[in-house]
Amino acid sequence: METKKTYGYNSADFKKFLKYAWLMLLSFGFTYLFFYNGRQNINLVLPLMKQEFQSDLGTLGVVSSALFWSYAFGQLVSGRLGSFFGYKKLMIFGVAASAVLNVLISFQQSLVVIAILWGLNGFFQAMVWSNGVGVINKWWPKEKRGFASGLATAFSGVAQAVTYLTVNWCLILNPEWSWRAGFRFPIIPMVLILIVFILFFKEKPEDVGLKPFEEPDKELASNDAALEAEIAKKGFLYPYKLLFSEPKVILFCLISAIAGIGRYGLLTWIPTYFTEELGLTLKDDMFTYIVLPLGQACAMFVFPFITDKIFKGKREPMLILASIVAFLGMICFPFFKTQIPATIMLFVVGVFSMVTGVIWAIAGDMGGKALSSTVVGVLDWAVYMGAAIQASVFGFVKDSFGWPAIFITIGCLYIILLVLTLFARKMKMKKL
Repeated sequence: METKKTYGYNSADFKKFLKYAWLMLLSFGFTYLFFYNGRQNINLVLPLMKQEFQSDLGTLGVVSSALFWSYAFGQLVSGRLGSFFGYKKLMIFGVAASAVLNVLISFQQSLVVIAILWGLNGFFQAMVWSNGVGVINKWWPKEKRGFASGLATAFSGVAQAVTYLTVNWCLILNPEWSWRAGFRFPIIPMVLILIVFILFFKEKPEDVGLKPFEEPDKELASNDAALEAEIAKKGFLYPYKLLFSEPKVILFCLISAIAGIGRYGLLTWIPTYFTEELGLTLKDDMFTYIVLPLGQACAMFVFPFITDKIFKGKREPMLILASIVAFLGMICFPFFKTQIPATIMLFVVGVFSMVTGVIWAIAGDMGGKALSSTVVGVLDWAVYMGAAIQASVFGFVKDSFGWPAIFITIGCLYIILLVLTLFARKMKMKKL
């Protein structure tokens, strides 16, 4: 944050506010750094599960999609539940319940039971992200929200690489456990960091003896206050009625769904693609496997910074640029049949297909302090609806038409994202 703006605080209080704003951002980020250990671990053990259960990829894709479906609908309500019951309480419960379910899954012998437990895991995993972003928006003003949400999202991108490394390490150390190792030891750091989170995380400035920060934009601050009063008067469901009556929110739900297909379509299927098509394994070619989440993490750091500094808070130009490069990369990717060119192209695709960091900044802009967690929940619901659809369908697409069909389909969807963004950039929020 710039020190020349004190957001309504005196010098001493501003220093305290600045300290806690960073502490909240980093404590949430480091918690999320290990949270994917209980969500994306299944992507890395699908080949081993296929071997043990003698199942096809289509069926395993349906099992994997159970988390995405329940996560999507969990996100739809978790942001609102957090604002009602308390962000921190819901986040703690979500991490703890996810850890327990992952361990339970590792002892199962039935794909049906695994799918049910994996679905429950998705619901509890949904309790963390939108509530964390909601807290960040109570600590970071609008003009810094792109940076803050981008850094938080960047932690989730690095978390993908952490999950790849952690699960691979567990599989190497415990080969006798096969796929089950990926649901046991990776959960340990997730639980340990939760203890640190409980000690340091504060929901809002009032929790450390500060008043809420003041937006430099007085009109924006007035609108936030009026909206908070309106929500308090009209009840729990009113924000959903308000948001789903906004055409721009609906359009960004569609954009978010495509972003979910692109992000999780790659994360779900790339490990199996490399195993089947290029003959690579996690043990022997770990860097090739982690280059995708590293690319996505780079995007999460860079994209929001570009929208704040170069595009002066305008988010849509970054979506347009990213969608064009993602389309070209996805169309070209399946034609690279050797490891080094495929790895380089995968990094490029990972960077430019990862547009959710920009979307979270847009969600904060649309919802402000009053509705930010609910808007994030709604858009993340759309992201994971897209993720659920790809997980349910792409396994059958591969079995029927081959690997190129998956990547070409994702590429074409980014052209649709481009068109939707061109419409969205001209739209204004009518009621917020």
